[in-house]
Amino acid sequence: MEIQRFLDYRNRVVAAVSRAIVGKDEAIEKVLICYVCGGHVLLEDVPGTGKTMLLRAFAKAIGGSFSRVQFTPDLQPSDLTGINFYSKTGEFQFRPGPLFHDVVLADEVNRATPRTQAALLEAMEERQITVDGDTHPLSERFLVMATQNPLESYGTFPLPEAQVDRFFMRLALGYMSRAEELSVLRRGDTVDIIAGLERAITDEDTAYIRAHYRDVKVSDDVAGYLMDLVEATRRGDFSCGVSTRGAIALYKAVQASAALSGRDYAIPEDIRRMASCVLAHRVAAGAGLKRSDAEARLMGLVDRVPVPVEHMP
Repeated sequence: MEIQRFLDYRNRVVAAVSRAIVGKDEAIEKVLICYVCGGHVLLEDVPGTGKTMLLRAFAKAIGGSFSRVQFTPDLQPSDLTGINFYSKTGEFQFRPGPLFHDVVLADEVNRATPRTQAALLEAMEERQITVDGDTHPLSERFLVMATQNPLESYGTFPLPEAQVDRFFMRLALGYMSRAEELSVLRRGDTVDIIAGLERAITDEDTAYIRAHYRDVKVSDDVAGYLMDLVEATRRGDFSCGVSTRGAIALYKAVQASAALSGRDYAIPEDIRRMASCVLAHRVAAGAGLKRSDAEARLMGLVDRVPVPVEHMP
């Protein structure tokens, strides 16, 4: 694998997106890792922290089309997938929905009914949509970022744990530092900034990165450490531990993290870096406890599980 090509790929995307959203390079890189691994992102944060801006800028950087869908209780599955309509020619024609864009922002996904949520999750999982018996494949660049507002729960339909598990990562942007926020106040219109962004990578770049990030070597010690952590979530601290799908997601994220950091081998720090965003939403802390409690317990577990001393391949 060409390590420099991975570094250039990461640097170009992060540099492009960070022109629009300041001080969030770590979050940008994690979205990129999710994109490389073919996963989707659940973003839980308060309003106004730049969620839409992040994804719009990311879509520009990868050269993809962007669609934002505001989820509401009256949103129907066909509003996402599209419909067959009777045209003036006397034939049925398919009118694609917003899921046929490359990058889709599902805003406040917990405000839609479970039936509509299921339509989104099916498209995420299958990367195709079936309407009236006809199957339509989605874009190779298909990436969904669903948002949830953690401050309001009235009139919402929270995603069940089994459905939350289908998201590759859960992220939060948080507030900027004082200096970063001052720089944002003084700069020009955000719409103009995003409109001026240019594509940072090609489809050939992405195809190479996706084909070769799995070549990253994971030694027996590092793989054992990953499994020690996964198995520890299934004992005592949580009412429900990490699934096998979660373990696979962490393994892939660790390989992508290592490759985009300029290494052809994984180290325990890759696991510690990715554990919270890949695993925290896949565990249940027990009745009456919030998801933030599960995340805190998980990070405590990461600190307690012994790290292998020898981990170089």
